[in-house]
Amino acid sequence: MCKGLAALPATCLKSAKDMKHRLGFLLQKSDSCDYSSSQGKKEKITSSQRVSQEEVRKWADSLENLIHHDRGLAAFRAFLKSEYSEENIEFWVSCEDYKKTKSPAKLSPKARKIYDEFISVQATKEVNLDSCTRERTRHNMLEPTLSCFDEAQRKIFTLMEKDSYRRFLKSPYYLDLVSPPGAGCGPENCKSSHTHTLDCNSNIISQCA
Repeated sequence: MCKGLAALPATCLKSAKDMKHRLGFLLQKSDSCDYSSSQGKKEKITSSQRVSQEEVRKWADSLENLIHHDRGLAAFRAFLKSEYSEENIEFWVSCEDYKKTKSPAKLSPKARKIYDEFISVQATKEVNLDSCTRERTRHNMLEPTLSCFDEAQRKIFTLMEKDSYRRFLKSPYYLDLVSPPGAGCGPENCKSSHTHTLDCNSNIISQCA
């Protein structure tokens, strides 16, 4: 040991060693900062993805209430995916997005993409439309407007409303949300359930995330 260090009190040497140990620990910790940060953001997002049971119960009032709520739409889409009929809700969502188009120059290419994907004879995700509606929609492609898919969209909405929506309300995809595990069916539990919040980042909904 050099004379300079030997001349220092023992307490000073101990403090120096402690400082070196702490610096080493901080350097090791910095390697995992990015991971910890991303995990923290993920947990923050997860905790924010909640919806009240009162809102979930409104989904049973109408299909419109269900699919106009982000988490409801996700749950319904996951259910349709389990039935291999997700093309219906994908078409509906595509039509909603199309009607928000602001640039006239984008109407024709976006309309063609929707038509080719969901309506044409060779559509990869063909939806169930009657021949008359299909033909009128095809004619609308000649001069696309914001309303060129309205009739077809209404037909698919009605189809989902009368068929898959009713099955959804009886499926675990909905029942597990409106009646979470551990909740009883007595008056007290039913009353308090309106203020209970649900974590909609469950395995069911995450299938469609």
